[in-house]
Amino acid sequence: MEYALTIMIVQGVLGAFDTLYYHEYVCRLPVHGPKVGRELRLHALRDFVYGLLFLSLPFVQWNGWLSVLLGVLILLEVSITIWDFNIEVIERAPLGGVANRERGLHLIMAVVYGYFLAQLVPNMIKWFGEPTGFVAQSGIPVWIQGIGILFGVSVILSGIRDLLASRGLKVFQKDLFGRQSLSA
Repeated sequence: MEYALTIMIVQGVLGAFDTLYYHEYVCRLPVHGPKVGRELRLHALRDFVYGLLFLSLPFVQWNGWLSVLLGVLILLEVSITIWDFNIEVIERAPLGGVANRERGLHLIMAVVYGYFLAQLVPNMIKWFGEPTGFVAQSGIPVWIQGIGILFGVSVILSGIRDLLASRGLKVFQKDLFGRQSLSA
């Protein structure tokens, strides 16, 4: 499980770069608010799923039928990502579209996520054979758990930011880098 979690951390680093560089710095998505509202809401929903993964997998096994629930959450995340790939092309067209390098990063992230799942699924199959309930993970290094907490909380906060920005709240007249809103 430690190997799967390490891959999940790599995915988190790539996702953080995508969010901070492309979504916040280059495209300034939260500043555009409702103009890219569907994309921001999809990001928020996906962030909440990732937050749950980061905050739970380093600490507990999803045993019994909970492993099926975990599988459903992962399928939800994959579905959201596919939907997002289609929505961002439409919503970002007036903003100049999706950069080719960002598309490339998304491809790399999809491959890393597939590799993460290839490492996680055998654990989920084992967990399914156990009595239903959360059981403490054993043998997971503290550094992985610490990064899980940091990434989990960060991605949930990012999701809340995206959800609120999708509604056009005035708090988003400046981006994370302090640049003024495009409409101000």
